[in-house]
Amino acid sequence: MEKLWNSNYIKVMTANFMLYFAFYLLTPLLPLYLSETFGTTKDVIGLVLFGYTITALITRPFSGYLVDSFSRKKVLMVCFTIFLVFFFGYLAAGTLLMFAIVRTLHGAPFGAVTVANSTAAIDVLPSSRRSEGIGFYGLSNNLAMAFAPSMGIYIYKYTDNFSLLFWIALVVAFIGLICASRIKLSNKEITKNKSKISLDRFFLTRAWLMAINISFFGFCFGVLSNYIAIYSKEMLGITGGTGTYFMLLSIGLFMSRIQGSKALRSGRLTHNAGEGMVIALVGYILFVSCPNTFGYYTSALLIGLGNGHMYPAFLNMFISVAHNNERGTANSSILTSWDAGFGIGILAGGIIAEHVSYTAAFWTVAIMNAIGVSLYFIATRQFFLKRKINRAAR
Repeated sequence: MEKLWNSNYIKVMTANFMLYFAFYLLTPLLPLYLSETFGTTKDVIGLVLFGYTITALITRPFSGYLVDSFSRKKVLMVCFTIFLVFFFGYLAAGTLLMFAIVRTLHGAPFGAVTVANSTAAIDVLPSSRRSEGIGFYGLSNNLAMAFAPSMGIYIYKYTDNFSLLFWIALVVAFIGLICASRIKLSNKEITKNKSKISLDRFFLTRAWLMAINISFFGFCFGVLSNYIAIYSKEMLGITGGTGTYFMLLSIGLFMSRIQGSKALRSGRLTHNAGEGMVIALVGYILFVSCPNTFGYYTSALLIGLGNGHMYPAFLNMFISVAHNNERGTANSSILTSWDAGFGIGILAGGIIAEHVSYTAAFWTVAIMNAIGVSLYFIATRQFFLKRKINRAAR
């Protein structure tokens, strides 16, 4: 069996972890930062934080085209460098308008570098271990998205210093850039797409229903990751437990990858996806229906377990319906879909919280998750099986 953990794969994984860690270190604290620093209302907070999603959505389809047509390494390095520079903008922004502009523009390099790095990961993986490797690669950003917020919350709790967090994010991004610079990608690994320019060059239309489906789950995580700190403080009286919440989420993600790696290796993608989304649904329902310590912390573990199964399986499903010269497009498509749901969740969560309550916002999350699960079992699973491209190891 070919070696999975080769040096290039480890570098890609590390760069990806640092990228997401730097970005999501700030995620749960930005609503608090905007509220305490600029006195921003809940709906305006949602609008400001939604900005980065717009630019990420605009950028990602073009990023998929770029990494399918040009040097992955060059695209990766340029985008990662720009991503790093924007952290200086947070430190310099002295008004709400300037902060909103920086946050909005930051979505562009973030969207591009995630596509370039994930496509590089597919290139450095041995073909016989690709499904398993993609699963572990997905774990690197899942863990960062869970572990980074807990670290940010703990640091802020003991320092009460937002500037320190911005500096830490900048340093972590720099480490990620160094790791990315050491990845070796040969030109022969790129199968350029020489077909005429069409919608398929920017979005994997063969996966349109899968894209809609995963956007529901992105919506749920968008609300959870951005508003849990305020919800915990205002509704449950939990101030220091949000970091523990994300830590438990990380543990769930890690456990799911250990448990699910065999299923991915054997190609049981639909099984992994279905199992994960049902577990996450139980977690979201428990979170909002049991507003106590038990429901709060148990939901973290369940949501982590669920997302840890679901997202890598969906990523493999997108790759499985794409041709060899559409790897970048497949990556950009799933990320675009997730971010579309994620961003709408941020916006809708803020509006619902402002005009109704945070409890109503999280009930909306549970309902959206249930719709996503229903859509998968009713239509998406068969949709994927009909469009899956059967081929020899590539």
